[in-house]
Amino acid sequence: QVQLVESGGGLVQPGGSLRLSCAASGSIGSIYALGWYRQVLGKQRELVAAITSGGNTNYADSVKGRFTISRDSAKNTVYLQMNSLKPADTAVYYCRATMIKATDLPSWGQGTQVTVSS
Repeated sequence: QVQLVESGGGLVQPGGSLRLSCAASGSIGSIYALGWYRQVLGKQRELVAAITSGGNTNYADSVKGRFTISRDSAKNTVYLQMNSLKPADTAVYYCRATMIKATDLPSWGQGTQVTVSS
């Protein structure tokens, strides 16, 4: 089993930056990919960015060129650097671990609130 703990959310003005962190523990070797998702109340949770154990990355079109996902394997931590933030980026951001075995359910963190407002 994998445990995920997010940090780094907060309130930021439009155009500002934030960096989210997600620290993984437990069965690290069973992780295929780590990703960031976000959810606004009343809407479906959506993929923001993901990075595989091989280093391949994937981004939602709405964040390309503004957000960067990266990882520190030594710290078992994945980061989401968010620049040029917009009010539309306001959401609860969740870290998710996708497992190598398709039969293993993904693990989720508890979420961190990001609010972009003047």
